Amino acid sequence: MTDKMPFAEKFQAESDYNLAVCILASGSKGNAIFVASGSTSILVDAGLPGNEIERRLKSRGLCPEDLDAILVSHEHTDHIQGAGVLSRRYNLPVYINRKTQKAAASQLGNVHDFRNFECGSTFMINDLAVHPFSISHDAEDPAGFTVDQNGTKIGIATDLGIATSMVKEHLKGCSLLILEANHDATMLTNGPYPWFLKQRIKGRTGHLSNEASKNILREVQHDRLEHVTLAHLSEINNTPQKALSEVGQAMTNCNAQLDVAAQDECGALLRLK
Repeated sequence: MTDKMPFAEKFQAESDYNLAVCILASGSKGNAIFVASGSTSILVDAGLPGNEIERRLKSRGLCPEDLDAILVSHEHTDHIQGAGVLSRRYNLPVYINRKTQKAAASQLGNVHDFRNFECGSTFMINDLAVHPFSISHDAEDPAGFTVDQNGTKIGIATDLGIATSMVKEHLKGCSLLILEANHDATMLTNGPYPWFLKQRIKGRTGHLSNEASKNILREVQHDRLEHVTLAHLSEINNTPQKALSEVGQAMTNCNAQLDVAAQDECGALLRLK
């Protein structure tokens, strides 16, 4: 490991937190999540233009030069748009499974280094233990992730039509959950989308509704859960108020902070013990 830069020093000096997380963007126009320990910083997806990801990192006092890797969930443009550019610009390895790499090849272009993972097998990015798990979405081999550092675990489950028992098992025991709440079922049914798109969204390989997210959270909540962030909200078929009201009904066994990730601005930099 090379000596890390200002963020690592600031992170270690401020407290004994194990992980820091900042959702840079979430929604159909682009997704990116910053995750860091005291010595390792990664992006989970890079679905905005590279320059915009850099700008959003800097808006939270984070340096793109501190990044160690990019982790890719699936090949849709709103998750990989900036991955190739940032990989080339900062010599970052891209962690990606083989089917996704093949499907994303034309969008990624030449990257600094591909490092392949398989869903179901934990791997390390320096001191971060990453566990990818299969999810149900209309992509080649889409993955959700847990990231663990020194016993502190976060779970990321967006872009999935259903949550299997395996997915829910992986999401148990997390300090932070980033959980999809894409649409309000009534708004989607009565909204302007064409029938085929409505069917795709609410299908088994589409996106989770507010009600589905509520049901998942009801099963995986626990008394040490600190934060739940609802992600990938539709700007047409949902509102933050509806998502918070519906999913919040599940929180009967925890005192977690519940909030919504935005498309157009960064979330707060959360620190987890």
